[in-house]
Amino acid sequence: MNQVNIAKPVKTWIGYIIGYLLLLLLGIFMMGPFLWMLSASLMPGKNIFTFPPAILPTFIDFDNYVQVWNYMNFPRYIGNTLIITVLGVVLNIVLACMTAYPLAKMRFRGREVVFAFLVSTMIIPSSTALVVHYLTLRAFNLLGTYAAVVLPSAVSVFNIFLMRQTFMGVPDEIRDSGKIDGASEFRIWWKLMLPVVKPGIAVIALLEVMSYWNSFLWPIVVLDDPMKYPIASALTYLKGQFSYNFGWIAAGTIISVLPIILVFLFTQKYYMEGISGAIKG
Repeated sequence: MNQVNIAKPVKTWIGYIIGYLLLLLLGIFMMGPFLWMLSASLMPGKNIFTFPPAILPTFIDFDNYVQVWNYMNFPRYIGNTLIITVLGVVLNIVLACMTAYPLAKMRFRGREVVFAFLVSTMIIPSSTALVVHYLTLRAFNLLGTYAAVVLPSAVSVFNIFLMRQTFMGVPDEIRDSGKIDGASEFRIWWKLMLPVVKPGIAVIALLEVMSYWNSFLWPIVVLDDPMKYPIASALTYLKGQFSYNFGWIAAGTIISVLPIILVFLFTQKYYMEGISGAIKG
């Protein structure tokens, strides 16, 4: 009997060890390209395409970072990216929450039809709307502005779906208490509902920050002034003019993705809470 009792914990610990080892190997495999790029950015010289690829630098030198920072106007491009990202994130959060709340909590005829129609549009590839977006922005004389970058993606059906599921997880008693106190529907939404669904809002914020920060093709299409480019689009200068010097390209790419990594590390807790809340809802 004692042997059976001892064997169970041993098997459990062996299972945990094997599971963690597999996860560690998977993590190293997924981080391989990033580690290789980081290694390339820290190594001087132009010939870094070796086999097997150097995951760890032979020695550390920040000369690539200094040179690429002096060559490109990074503060300007980072400022452009911040403006586009903040506008896009705010619009996505406000519009998604305002659309999802009535679909989740209000009772009106055709609610399910409207929601089904919105979800059905998710099967349409976003690339098919590029020409329509461009012609619409040109008609409103918005080409060449930050609004042209932000507006076509200011409404996301996925975000609406996520927030609807999150709102559905909020007890109806909260809305009913606001009605008893005589609060308007907007006040109930603003004062009572939004504080409860903060994890869902955090998920949208994180996803949209990553999306707008890494936006590449669309800004090039609608912005006629390269000095208005976000940082991902501006990096095309390095790929075009300094393709022979991959160290510069790697250093510029690391600088551009570092803010996203930091944002995710500090907000991953809210991200997991928001996803779990949406699933429960």
